[in-house]
Amino acid sequence: MRRLRTCLGATALGLATAGTTVLIGGHASGATSALSNRWYAAAPYLMPLDNDPPDPAAIMDATGLKAFQLAFVLAPNGGGCSPTWGGTAPVSSDTAVQSAIDAIRAKGGDVSVSIGGYGGTKLGQVCSDATATAAAYQQVITKYGLHAIDFDLEEPEYENTAAIKNEIGAARILQQNNPGLYVSVTTAGTADGTGWFGKQMLLEAKSQGFTPNNFSIMPFDGGFNGAASQTGALTNFNAILQSTFGWDQATAYAHEGFSGMNGRSDSGEIFTQADFQTVLDYAISHNMDRFTFWSLNRDRQCTPADNGGRTSGTCSSVAQNPWDFAKYSVTFAGSTPPSPTPTPPGTPTPPSATCTSAWSATAVYTAGNEVSYDQHNWKAKWWTQNEVPGASPWGPWQDEGAC
Repeated sequence: MRRLRTCLGATALGLATAGTTVLIGGHASGATSALSNRWYAAAPYLMPLDNDPPDPAAIMDATGLKAFQLAFVLAPNGGGCSPTWGGTAPVSSDTAVQSAIDAIRAKGGDVSVSIGGYGGTKLGQVCSDATATAAAYQQVITKYGLHAIDFDLEEPEYENTAAIKNEIGAARILQQNNPGLYVSVTTAGTADGTGWFGKQMLLEAKSQGFTPNNFSIMPFDGGFNGAASQTGALTNFNAILQSTFGWDQATAYAHEGFSGMNGRSDSGEIFTQADFQTVLDYAISHNMDRFTFWSLNRDRQCTPADNGGRTSGTCSSVAQNPWDFAKYSVTFAGSTPPSPTPTPPGTPTPPSATCTSAWSATAVYTAGNEVSYDQHNWKAKWWTQNEVPGASPWGPWQDEGAC
């Protein structure tokens, strides 16, 4: 469950080839050529209006990322069956998100839009039926010329049978009325794959004859502990897809997706870059259809005092460089993130300060303690003993520069 959303993603079945042109919608500045489906499958979530939105163009330049999953479209807080951003900004009169989309597309990228999420009132809860729900979402597709859409079905909506019937029915109608539309359905993950409500959602999709590009689970906020627990959940979810739809294992993986949370989750779980790499390897080796995460707003390091100590909507609470997690999505899409610009040979690194006391393997250090090692000053991020500064990018020491 994503509790920090409103306050504060080539080998799988059905993938389109790069350069496929599918024009959807009638907005003059919105309609554009589609990317390959693999990019929409890799698009990380981005809140364009909340949680200190980063500049998508800067992320594209730094990582090679081309697709963004914009979140979230909800029903109006005051009631009614019309789409808004976050319950407050009507899609019909929006210019802010449109401007961000135009900037992304000007650089050769594109967006998908995610509807639902954790909290807020969903259109499936208030619209009269699936047809009315689909009509509300069609406004979003048409305005922004979308080629992809994500149905994020979780608490409290997925506990409402009528609402889920409306959402799945709307997804089926949109898929039929917008040829080539990439559709993902995202729901909560558990150690067993997904819980009772997630399984009921799958049964509703089966009863309506609806098959999206993928069903994705979110294996976090449920007692998970690193990558092994997440890949275990994905394996179990694959078995659920097989038993529900009668698919073989390979077909189930080709319709399965992963949606993770980078850094510290809402419940205090920690997912490092090493965890992301393990899950990415699993997703690629099993020919899964989607690999995404929540969120780009969090894909940057907090201040040292906050790392590991709290969950934030604007930083990851783990040690990282800006947009490190986005690079895993780029790799899943089949591209190679750019390497950092190397320092020209022979360029001296100017010292930043006088060297502090030398690091000792036997000493105990706590957060904020400073040492010098290998002609650099280092600051401890947490309690540590006998861990060499700089030995690991995820270790307890923060490099404060040459001395």
